[in-house]
Formats: sequence, structure tokens, C-alpha cells
Amino acid sequence: MESKESSRVQKNEHNSFLHKLRNIKYDYWLIAILILAAFLYAWNIWEAGEANNFYTAAIVSMTKSFKNFWYASFDPAGFITVDKPPVALWFMTISAKIFGVHGWSVVLPSILFGIGSVYLIYNMVQKKFGKVPARLAALIMTLTPIVVADSRTNNMDATLVFFLLLSVWFVQKAVLSKQQHYVWIGFALIGFSFNIKMLQAFMVLPALYLYYWIASDVKWKKKLVHLSIATVFLAIFTLIWPLSVDMTNSNNRPYEGGSETNSALELAFGYNGTERLLGQTTGTGGAFPGMSSSKKSSKSMTPPSGSKSKSSSKMGNPPSKSGKSNGAPKIPSGSKGQGQPGGNSQKGGGAGTGGAGGGAFNIGTAGPFRLFQKELGPQISWLLLIALFGLISSFAYYRGSKMKKWYSLNAQRKELWLWVGWLVPVAGFFSVASFFHPYYTIMLAPAIAVLAGIGIFTMIRQWREKSLWAMLLPLAILSTSILQAWYLTDYYPTLAWILLIAGIIISIPLFVLPWIAIKLNNKRIWPAIALILIMLAPSYWSLTPTLAGSSDGIPSAGPSLLSSAGGGGGMGNSQTDSTLLKYLEKHQGNAEYLFATDDSSTAAPYIIATGKAVMAMGGFNGTDKAITLKQFKKLVKEGKLKYYYSGGKTGGSNNEIVSWIKKHAKKVKLSSSNNNQVASSSVTVSSKTENSSTNAPTPNGSGQSGSMASGKAPSGQTPPSGSKPSKKSSGTKGNTAPNGNSGAPSGMKKPSGTKKPTGTKKLTKKQLKKMKKSGKSSGPSMGGGMGGPGQSGTLYDLSSIYK
Repeated sequence: MESKESSRVQKNEHNSFLHKLRNIKYDYWLIAILILAAFLYAWNIWEAGEANNFYTAAIVSMTKSFKNFWYASFDPAGFITVDKPPVALWFMTISAKIFGVHGWSVVLPSILFGIGSVYLIYNMVQKKFGKVPARLAALIMTLTPIVVADSRTNNMDATLVFFLLLSVWFVQKAVLSKQQHYVWIGFALIGFSFNIKMLQAFMVLPALYLYYWIASDVKWKKKLVHLSIATVFLAIFTLIWPLSVDMTNSNNRPYEGGSETNSALELAFGYNGTERLLGQTTGTGGAFPGMSSSKKSSKSMTPPSGSKSKSSSKMGNPPSKSGKSNGAPKIPSGSKGQGQPGGNSQKGGGAGTGGAGGGAFNIGTAGPFRLFQKELGPQISWLLLIALFGLISSFAYYRGSKMKKWYSLNAQRKELWLWVGWLVPVAGFFSVASFFHPYYTIMLAPAIAVLAGIGIFTMIRQWREKSLWAMLLPLAILSTSILQAWYLTDYYPTLAWILLIAGIIISIPLFVLPWIAIKLNNKRIWPAIALILIMLAPSYWSLTPTLAGSSDGIPSAGPSLLSSAGGGGGMGNSQTDSTLLKYLEKHQGNAEYLFATDDSSTAAPYIIATGKAVMAMGGFNGTDKAITLKQFKKLVKEGKLKYYYSGGKTGGSNNEIVSWIKKHAKKVKLSSSNNNQVASSSVTVSSKTENSSTNAPTPNGSGQSGSMASGKAPSGQTPPSGSKPSKKSSGTKGNTAPNGNSGAPSGMKKPSGTKKPTGTKKLTKKQLKKMKKSGKSSGPSMGGGMGGPGQSGTLYDLSSIYK
């Protein structure tokens, strides 16, 4: 009897589920928007190469053991971590574990989270404002250029935005359902998000506190209790991971990369916290080049002696100076006014140089209008004016007839305050902060999308109803057209004028019709044309990463992606030196590490290629004090470390170790003849990579590489006898590009003795793929910023020291 009854109940439940499924009302516009998002975020992602190889190397390492997985170890041996918490990398590691480590597999979580963010925005807006504003908001989020660029990388930002939106969704659900446990989940998710990118997650906290306080339909004493409990959940989920790190004996875990005291909490509140606002140092007393808020200094600043540029090691190829070539868009010549951070970011190269003048730190001049400047605006601010005008419009539109005071609140206005609470603190931070990458501005995208989506809907309604606020629509269209035309001038001057003139022409009837037309209900054509007009430029900008197949370490969008000839995106996507690698693998023996080097950017390609441990002594910048000379000597004595590779970086925190190596270790000469390696113990490495004859700049601006085929010796060394200086390197000083190219970064003075670049020939997709398969780059390889793979370097044999 019981089994029959149970089967009957299950059958009824099954029928009920099918009945509900059949009666779901699908919004086909939403489905179309989600398909568009999937296309923009995922198309050509198989061209991602190594994506951001700093994080890809960590993902390779995290697949090796749970310890590496928990701490986000950069290398398989668990020597040092990346400079971020592990949560976003956990998702990527799981994907890599399922599908294998590929560019597309490590980017897949970001793609899915990007699409999920679009849906969450639609869902939250639709509840109080209806489907039309929700569709508009979802579409604007989808077509925000920096959202597209970020969602195509294995950086953490798309993941962070998704979980922040999910936390807002739960708090909104708590308000609507009057069930307080949802607000606790929402605040717990903020703590969870802290462990994606630390204090950046807390930017939206004011919005959640404000929204729950004004929107929750309970007495103020209960609100205090609910928010107090929520804050406890926030604290628990915020601290659970960093405390687990700091309370673990440092001998039993990796060094916390990026920190000065081997502490996750210090990393969170120092390097990834207050120093982002006040200005970042490299750990050796020098500021990162290009991070100044002054346009002038961002163009001309050179790295201080002894400093390591964080940006340069996350960079790709330097800006192209080619101008127009084969129908390519006009590329601006200076960092000022460039349509995207870092100037002319290359496919596969990140966003420009960043090494000594702008690039990843080209963030404009601090002040209330920074977000509208050309350094940041073309990534995020195309529709920011629409959002601001829309906020005024929607606040006026949703005033109920029974409201006695203009500032009184109803359900819709409370929702508006939620997104104002998101927009204001985030915009305020980016307006004054001294140290951030332009792609961080994805944090603004949800608030801009929601306020613009709702605002477009209300402005059109007010215009058609001849409201007192009817002029907001033409004002918004005209001002936005002017702003967008300004952004276009550096790339497409003619199209900029066309956009400006079209904006003026379309604005005229929008200004005039409410005063002369008897009815505007049937005159929908002008608002529709106006809306299409202001969406054209941002839509094209959003399409550029997709067309270029980019997955850059420093994500950006813009026409320069299409004009560059680089191949395979990523933080370098640099090649390994095949001669060096074959020699090291042959002679590694039982050593734990394949080799040691100065920084993560030099080590990353070798970790990805082999899955073996490579010690990045100084972490990401080469400035972390992760190992002492005594500890290093012990590893060498025990045979765990047999080789040190100097990629050209000097002046870091490990000078004592490097000096000891140069004094006692033997240099190794590698040459290749028909792939047969011959080793001797007195000369330097001869690199097989294409640009082995070019120089890698050192932090003091000397432009010298480690001691390579160029014939120039590193600091304190003399060139090997018989070596000849390379013609390419002769005469270059100071401001060489991070990849060794003599072309100076955008906005910098061209070094004396260098020839003016004649332009980059645009290669076909077929040629690029062929070059990628053969392991070659279409341009100079980035290597590791200052002296990474693809640059010249010196290999030292440590095993002979204690023989």
C-alpha cells in the first residue's frame, strides 16, 4: 500500500512539474540578449592561448594538490601564492580539472558568470519596474565594453561582479519575502566575495545596508537585529580564509605573495586595500610607473631605480605606432586621449605597455570627471550620462500621487536608492584612487546598466506624455552623442563628426515635438532612432574583443585590438625558450625545482608548459621577500634546486641571493645545432626565441638584458668574450618597451638612436594560426615584462657550488 501511495504522489509531482514547465512564460527578448552575451563573451575564446598566464600557472599548480588549491599556490611546489585570494581560481581550477588546462577552460567560469550577471540584472529590475526596463538594463550590461573584455579572461572581476549581484539578489528577496535569513545569505556572499578580490567587494556594502534599512517592512529595532546578525555572517565568511592562512605555520604553507609580512590579512588591507586608494609602492620604495593620477607624469614617468613594475610584468606587447594600415582604424599617438587603458593594447598583449608610462595604470587625472576622461571612458562611460539623466527622470516618474513630499519613498524609489548606493561609492573610489587597473571599472557596470535601462524607459514615457521632465530625453541624447563623438575622435575622426551631427539632428525634433505636436503617443520613431544612435559606438567597442579573440591579462576593448597583429591573448602568452627548457628537463634529475628565477612572469610559461615547479623568488613583482639567503643555500645544498635563470630583472628584494649566485655559481652556455644541446660552464644562454637579440629594460632604465645574445651584460657583469652587440640593441637606452622592442610606449619620448617604427603589417588569421602552432609570435614576444621568457637571460648552475 505504501509503495503504491508513494508512486502516486511522485507521479502527481512529476505531472505538476511538467505542467509548470509548460506554463512558463518565456521572455524571448531576454533569451536573445543572453545569446548575444554568450556570443560576445565566448566567441573566439579558443584563441585565448594561455589567457592571463600568471593565473593560468596558478591553476596548473592548484590542480596538483589540495594544499595548492586551498592557498592558491602559484607554483606546484607550493613556494609562493598569487597576490589574490583563491575563490575565483577555485572555479577555474575545477573547470581545468574537468576539461584540462586550456585557455578556454580557465576562462569558461568567467564567461558563465558574465552571462549570469546579465540575467540577475534582468531579474532584479523586472520585479519592480517591468520587462521593458529590465530588457534595456540587461542589454546595456551585455554591451558594456569592459564587461565583454573582463568576461573573456581568467581575471577575477567577472566572477566578483556576479557574486556581488547575487548578494544583492538575496537581500532584495529578503525585503520582498519578509524572510530575514535571506539577508544573512546576502551578507555572507559579500564575505565570500571578499575572498575573490578582497576589499573591492566591500564597495557595495553601503548599498546593502541602506537598501535593507529603507526598504524592509519591519520596525527599526528588528532591522538593527537583522543587520547585526547579517554583519556577523559577513565577518565570518570574510575572515574564514585569511585567518586560516595566518594561523597556519608559515613553514607549512606557501608564502603569501604580494604581502610584506607573509600575511593574508595584511595583503587584504595593505597591498589590496588602502594602498590601492593612496598609491601603491613596489615593496622597494618606488611607485609603479604610470600609476600617477597626473596625465603628464603618466606619460613621462620612468621606473625608479631598483623598483619592479607590476604593470610591466602583466603586460603584453607595446603599443603599435603604425597609424593606419590596410584599412585599420587610426590609432592615437599618445597616451592622452587614447580610447582605452594602456593605449593600443594588442591582441594577446594585454593593454599596452605600462612599463614606463601609462599602460595598465593609465587611469587619467584624479577628480570628479575622471570617469569621463578618455583613459577610462571608452571602457565604461559611454552611457554614464544616460544613467545620470535617467536617475533624475526615474526618480521624478515614480513619484506616487499620494506623496506629500518630493523625496518620499515608494517601492520603485527604494530600488533606485539601492543602485545609487552602488554607484556613488564605487565611482567615488575610481575618481580619487591612485592605483588600479582600468578594467576594474567593471564594478560600475551593473549600476550604470540598471539606472540607464530604467532611465531610458522613463525618459521616453515622460517625453511622450509631454511631462515637465520631457526635455531630459533630448538633453541626454545630445550630451551623450557629444561625449561619444569625443571618444571616437582618436580612432575615427570622420565617424565622430557623423555621430555628432546625427545626435544634433535627432535631438532637434526631440526638443521641438513636445511643444508643437498635439499627440506624441504614436511618434515612437524619434526616440527609437535616438536609442539606436547612442548604442552604436559602445556596441562596436564591445564587439572588438570578440572579433580579435582576445583574452588579455590587462583586458580592454577598442579598435586597437583589431589593428594589432599579435597572436593569442594573455598576460604575455609568452613562449618558453625551447633550448633552455630541454636542457633543464634533461639535467633536473631529482631536484624539486626545475629552476629558480626572479619573478612570476618569467616562471609562469615554464610552469604551464611542463607542470613542474619553478621558484619565483620575488613573487609577482620580483620584490616579495619570500626566501632568505640561508633558506636558499639550504635548498641548493640538499639538491632541491640546481639552476637559477636570470631573466634580466635586477634590483629586487633578492639582491643578496643573486649576488651570492653570481659570485659562486657557474654560468651555462647553451647552443643548439640540429636540436643537440651542448653545455659548457663559462658562458651565457643563447636564446632561441625570435627576439633574442633585443634588450629587456632593467628597472634603472638601462635597457640592458640579463646577458644574452645581445651581448650586453647584466649589472655587475661583463659580456662574454667573443660576443657582439646586436644591431637592434645598439643605441637603445632607457625607455625600451617591455618586450624588448625599441619602440617606446605610447606617450613616451622615443629613445635616441632608435629608428622610427615603420608600422606593423597586419597578418591574416590563417598566418596567425600557423605562427601560433609553430610556437612563434607575430611580433616580439612579451616574455615576462622586464626580462622574462622570450628575453635574454643567464642560466647559472648551482649544483657545483657545494661539490
